[in-house]
Amino acid sequence: MNISSPFIKRPVATALLTFGVALAGIVGFSLLPVSPMPRVDMPTISVNAGIPGASPETMATTVATPLERSLGRIAGITEMTSSSALGSANIVLQFDLSRDIDGAARDVQAAIAAARVDLPSTLRNNPTYRKTNPADAPVMILALTSKVMSKAQMFDFASTTLAQKFSQVNGIGTVSVGGSSLPGVRVELNPMALNKYGVGLEQVRTAIASTNANLEKRHSRRRRPAMADQHQRSG
Repeated sequence: MNISSPFIKRPVATALLTFGVALAGIVGFSLLPVSPMPRVDMPTISVNAGIPGASPETMATTVATPLERSLGRIAGITEMTSSSALGSANIVLQFDLSRDIDGAARDVQAAIAAARVDLPSTLRNNPTYRKTNPADAPVMILALTSKVMSKAQMFDFASTTLAQKFSQVNGIGTVSVGGSSLPGVRVELNPMALNKYGVGLEQVRTAIASTNANLEKRHSRRRRPAMADQHQRSG
């Protein structure tokens, strides 16, 4: 008996059967629970520390190295990578799959506290850490352009306003801002005046570092004319 003879004698049924098999295959392919890159939650913790204005070499030698020595004593670490940039240092710790991420976070916190005595005094805030997943990638990247605002103004707006608003959205894990720098102030010193009053350069640097802070502006435009008149009268 020829197997293909029934299909040849009934072409309409053969066409419908072929269409049904093809349709079932398309539907089944879309429902297959197979991913080309399986999602694996790796126990990973990122440690960050920052000193405003410090060079990458300073961050690597005075901040990243002591943290690496202290964090390297934690059990279960399979990989530790660090990177230093202008004013910041980042250390990524990857643990074994059998390691509990919450227990690893407690060990990281204890290691940061133990390394605090070896960190420079200019590091005002303690290093921070957060749980991360290397399988996750940024799902949205926004670029800001302006014809009336400078890069420093746009960076300040993005870091103080947009980043905070985005962080409050449900489901967002981390918001990072990059591509520019915060506005800075250049200080010029007169060596003759410093010598006259017996003030050293290190004293000036310490005074600026201890009193430097970001404060909100409280002056309004209505008060400026009165302040100008008072200045003219006193002069």
